Amino acid sequence: MATLTSRLESYFHFAEHQTSWRTETLAGLTTFVTMAYIIFVNPAILSKTGMPLAAVTISTCLCAGFGSILMGLLANYPLALAPGMGLNAYFTYSVVIGMHKSWQTALGAVFLSGIVFLLLTFGGIRQRLVGAIPHELHAAVAGGIGLFIAFIGLRNSGIIVPSPATVVTLGDMHSPAVLLAIFGILLIALLQALRIKAAMLLGVLGTLALGIALKQVHWNPTTVDLHSFSQIAFHLDIPGALKLGGFEIIFVFLFVDLFDNIGTLVAVATRAGLIAPDHTIPRLERIFFADATATVFGSLAGTSTVTSYIESSSGVAAGGRTGVTAIVTGLLFLGAIFVAPLVGAIPDFATAPALILVGALMLAPTATIDWDEPRIAIPAFLTLVAIPLTYSIATGLSFGLIAYAALEVLTGRFSRSHWMLYLLAVLFLARFALMSQG
Repeated sequence: MATLTSRLESYFHFAEHQTSWRTETLAGLTTFVTMAYIIFVNPAILSKTGMPLAAVTISTCLCAGFGSILMGLLANYPLALAPGMGLNAYFTYSVVIGMHKSWQTALGAVFLSGIVFLLLTFGGIRQRLVGAIPHELHAAVAGGIGLFIAFIGLRNSGIIVPSPATVVTLGDMHSPAVLLAIFGILLIALLQALRIKAAMLLGVLGTLALGIALKQVHWNPTTVDLHSFSQIAFHLDIPGALKLGGFEIIFVFLFVDLFDNIGTLVAVATRAGLIAPDHTIPRLERIFFADATATVFGSLAGTSTVTSYIESSSGVAAGGRTGVTAIVTGLLFLGAIFVAPLVGAIPDFATAPALILVGALMLAPTATIDWDEPRIAIPAFLTLVAIPLTYSIATGLSFGLIAYAALEVLTGRFSRSHWMLYLLAVLFLARFALMSQG
């Protein structure tokens, strides 16, 4: 047993990352707790297409489990996967409801985008796309996503609410949920100040326990019919996705997932200190292969595009540095198939504090940005603010890359060796043109 344990520790590079089984397990559990909302949110969105709610619940857990475990085993990164938010909304509201396509056709488009992902990965094109992103923008992407998820946490907790006059404003500070969220923020902050590695998880569970004591947690148990899974599994319509208009749908799935994935990857890897000294990301082809395979698997299992989750940062903040973190998260998602009502009952006021403070921690890399150099500072700033304000990692990255490429050209620093950077800038401009036409 000791030999097997030693081999596993060697495979996952425990010594190199100065980690342990306890740390990685707690990190995986922390990531799972902050991602658990997807177990119910994704089915709620996709069920509006006519897909059975119970079946999509199973598919969501299954795909999140498969993708996270594959990422951990193959790429050895603490990066958890699940059906992507935003992409599931596009699947439902734009493709099925807006374009009047069947959900089977939409699944076919997801499948084809996953196949294209695999081809791009094998051809080394996805890796070159990441390499084309200036490393100066890596920290800005990390910080922008930090602000993004902090804003989501503030919004979910009710601390910030919509306002017709000022877009957002302060929420009801007398609300029990808001007060519990504030308690959670203070609890996690205190535990972090005391250098307790499980601060995020303990803060979430402590806030949940107080919410239960104050009768602010309402359980709504339901049952999951495992037999319902057959109603959506392998029901994708590939020929339908290839018909007129299908290529546009495939392109959007491909484009948004590609750059959301790159942004999330850069942010999590930067926060975890996993980016090499030469600003490259080790085992990048394995990361992309796991992501693309998970998307193909997801389409066969009956869900929208599977992608990496920025909530993985919560596990990194809890000390996760290896694939064991992702594997633990994946195993918990598989187990959630049978206890989904219990898992999904964790309220926003308990998980929002973790998102808010993880967002704060992710701002640390922005200290490395050369704010005195306009060629770097301006694209970095645009990336930093556009991600949370547009609610899109891809859009924020677009703003930064276009600005960076434009300044390179306009200041006479054009170089043929940076052709991929300029191509990306043009593609991003094309994306905005396509959006404006839609």
